[in-house]
Amino acid sequence: MLSFIWRQLRGRAGRSVALLVGVLVATTGFVVLTGATTTSRLDVTGTVERNTDAAYDILVRPKGARTPLEAERRLVQPNYLSGLFGGITTAQYDQVQAVTGVDVAAPIAMLGYSTAPVTTAMDLTDAVDRSLDRQVIRIDPRFVAERGLSTAPGRARYLYVTKHPIIHASNDGVSSSDATPYTDGRSYPWDETCGPSPREVLPDGRTQSICNPRYAMGSPGAYSEREDWAVMPVRLLPDGRFEAHVNVLADGEGHGPGYVTTSDRLRIRYDLTVPFLLAAVDPAAEDRLVGLAGTVVEGRALRPDDSVIEGSRRGHHTVPVLTTSRPFLDEELRVGATRLPAARPGGMPLADLERELRRGPAIPAGDASADVVSGWRSRLAEGLSPTGCCFGQLQDIVQAGTPEYDRLPDGTLRVRPLPPAAPEVYGGHQDFNPYPRPWLTEDVGARPLRELSLKKSTPKEPLWREWRAVGVFDPQKLTGFSDLGKVPLETYEPPRAAGADAASRDALGGQPLEPSGNPAGYLAAPPLLLTTLTIVPELLTDGGSPQAKAPISAIRVRVADVDGYSEHAAEQVRLVAERIAQVTGLDVDITLGSSPAPQAVELPAGSFGRPALRLTENWSALGVASVITKAVDRKSVVLFVLVLVVCALFLGNAVAAAVRDRRSELAVLACLGWPARRIGTLILGEVAALGLAAGLLALALAVPLGAALGIDVGWRRALLAVPVALLLALVAGLTPALRAARAHPAAALRPAVATARWVRRPRTLVGLALANLARTPGRTLLGAGALAIGVAALTLVAAAGYAFRGAIVGSLLGDTVSLSVRGADTMAAVATVLLGAAAVADVLYLNIRDRAAELATLRAVGWSDGALGRLIGYEGLALGLLGAVTGAGLGLTGAAWLVGALPGTLVTVAALVAVAGVLVTSMAALVPAALLRRLPTARLLAEE
Repeated sequence: MLSFIWRQLRGRAGRSVALLVGVLVATTGFVVLTGATTTSRLDVTGTVERNTDAAYDILVRPKGARTPLEAERRLVQPNYLSGLFGGITTAQYDQVQAVTGVDVAAPIAMLGYSTAPVTTAMDLTDAVDRSLDRQVIRIDPRFVAERGLSTAPGRARYLYVTKHPIIHASNDGVSSSDATPYTDGRSYPWDETCGPSPREVLPDGRTQSICNPRYAMGSPGAYSEREDWAVMPVRLLPDGRFEAHVNVLADGEGHGPGYVTTSDRLRIRYDLTVPFLLAAVDPAAEDRLVGLAGTVVEGRALRPDDSVIEGSRRGHHTVPVLTTSRPFLDEELRVGATRLPAARPGGMPLADLERELRRGPAIPAGDASADVVSGWRSRLAEGLSPTGCCFGQLQDIVQAGTPEYDRLPDGTLRVRPLPPAAPEVYGGHQDFNPYPRPWLTEDVGARPLRELSLKKSTPKEPLWREWRAVGVFDPQKLTGFSDLGKVPLETYEPPRAAGADAASRDALGGQPLEPSGNPAGYLAAPPLLLTTLTIVPELLTDGGSPQAKAPISAIRVRVADVDGYSEHAAEQVRLVAERIAQVTGLDVDITLGSSPAPQAVELPAGSFGRPALRLTENWSALGVASVITKAVDRKSVVLFVLVLVVCALFLGNAVAAAVRDRRSELAVLACLGWPARRIGTLILGEVAALGLAAGLLALALAVPLGAALGIDVGWRRALLAVPVALLLALVAGLTPALRAARAHPAAALRPAVATARWVRRPRTLVGLALANLARTPGRTLLGAGALAIGVAALTLVAAAGYAFRGAIVGSLLGDTVSLSVRGADTMAAVATVLLGAAAVADVLYLNIRDRAAELATLRAVGWSDGALGRLIGYEGLALGLLGAVTGAGLGLTGAAWLVGALPGTLVTVAALVAVAGVLVTSMAALVPAALLRRLPTARLLAEE
């Protein structure tokens, strides 16, 4: 049987090669094009919160920013931005903006924590004994945070109250260590250890220095604020008012020579070092996303053209920022006052100063307290000014990472404790940082810290960077700022965690735990200082930070025409998210429909008294959880299967024609005793051999062809070519084989082409062409159907690509459907049309062979080759019109069904595709028409 099959294939080499090429093209195209659709796809899972009003629909973060815990549980941590510093380039941001369907893309670049002084006022008026000529009041601070659970004592400060005049270094004239002008008009040399300290004027006219240890400490940035201490001289005036330097009195009036001010009350300034998280935004995008400009309550909003301001002094740079009206920090200072009537700091050297001040009797004199929130509000109440509120240093910026957890059997997350970071992270004297580090930085941490690499200041090239507020914004007025019972995904939402058990709730006094003043602490405050994105390159220049190349930490995206959650809106957002993931390769999460997901967290005990706490923290469960996976685009596979379907129709028609051509031979075999089963096996064996050969050739061609087209096919996918080609050939040959097996030997006496009984006698070439097509209705419908399938597919793809900008989103049978156009989809649709045109050409070719005697007769009676060619051309045109119009109508109906409307652009696209199908088919008809000249007229007439 095998040798017989081989002789049959070799004897009809032309037809065999044609069938082989058809299977080879279809199979190779299918394998290569499916390789092009192995791409990143967003799987949508999760329970959707129907009533959502988030400020943005999609969250884009750097590749790898999604932690394994987030990916596993479909969650996003609160204040996910606080530990995320850079990772997205401006080029990727431009790609996100260019994605069709993006309404707003708001970038944010987290820079890190800047420390700033927050003045608290301690009223010690009643601690003063006005009958004493001189007295010292010792101020013992206690730093308190985390609902009073963390407390630490600080180094005592001393308030020296005297009725004698006090002079200060003048702010006029040139100062030097040898001769510094003072407010009494005279000059005095500096103390070697205390610098230009205030001087007390004694009754005999002599003056003595009141050493301030702050001058000796220099720039105390590496010290904890618990270690910071000072001696502050205050004069009690005869009228009962108090006079002191502006840095001593919290609310004094007037700035005289030497910055001296007076007040009715002795309210002492106590500056706390508070870390504020600094971020850079695009002001225009941020305003569109959350209405940032409308939340400015004082000063002005950020402007896109804001830049670093060069100061009058060399190396002085000021960054304009928008600062918060609400610091969202739980930190307090409590002080106890003790009167030391016998202490005398005047003229005391620094080495003996603190020891001497502790001597003598001590009389309790009251206490006072203030918190960071009230202190910040007091600063804001002073108003924005070049010398007043509000400012902070940018010499040292600290970046905090994300916490790590241990998972307990019940699902609770236990925070892994970290030792306190090295003090050098916060800078110090070598960086000209003027502020000590926050006291809580000595506590057990939960976040790793690192210093942002900035250009360093040196004595030869001094560099002073600071931020200064140009406006104040109220975060609670931002769009999307919601109750914490809702979705905690907003950029400026302060995190809070309630006690999860009775012991924790009792320890917290029934209040939630809030962020403290520790950048390494578990709960991190949101960004409360905002500057412009254009300033980031200026700030990071020459610093060596990798963030300079990829400064953006996240992009928050709002999708056009999405207002609340719906099935249609969810599909629009999913489609845009998928495109962003494809073009950028970044981590993409869909936040539309997100809802809070309470998560139990165990926080280890702190170093300053806070016990271990079990907390309930609101994480965000993504309503439409998106996970990027590798999968084959199912819609594209449908298009590629159509390639195989059209090829199967083409092959089926060709095999059926071969069977008809061998009617006499098959009838003889039947008369010789061949059973029907063996005749059918012969036909299937021939097409199976062709399919196997085509599959092996496709296996060899798929990988190199894919490499040439830039498509990763791979050998595993290429191996699919063999079974696909074999199955395709068998399916195409099954029906003709069954017909051959069931045929009666007498069928060989019937003509191959039947007479069209229902057609009237044709009087024109067009009529004759239609009559000829009607004589083989099965073959005609098969050719037209193959073309119709291709035109319908191309109509849908073209409609999605042009009429709907690459996407059709709508509702079909209650399930949201999307069609996104890829290059491979277009290639598949075009290939289907071309195969359909080839099927039409094959139908015309077979018609010419079956009617060869008739055509020879027409030539013999005087018909010219031109007339016969026009006849075949009209047949091809009719087939093309039938298939193209039918396919365009099907494609138009399908596209209209998907979108629920029939726009004019869609009709135009369908008409253009139909015209293209007719033109391609007409060109394909030229090939069989050209074969008319090769008809052996004499031999055919002789055979008749």
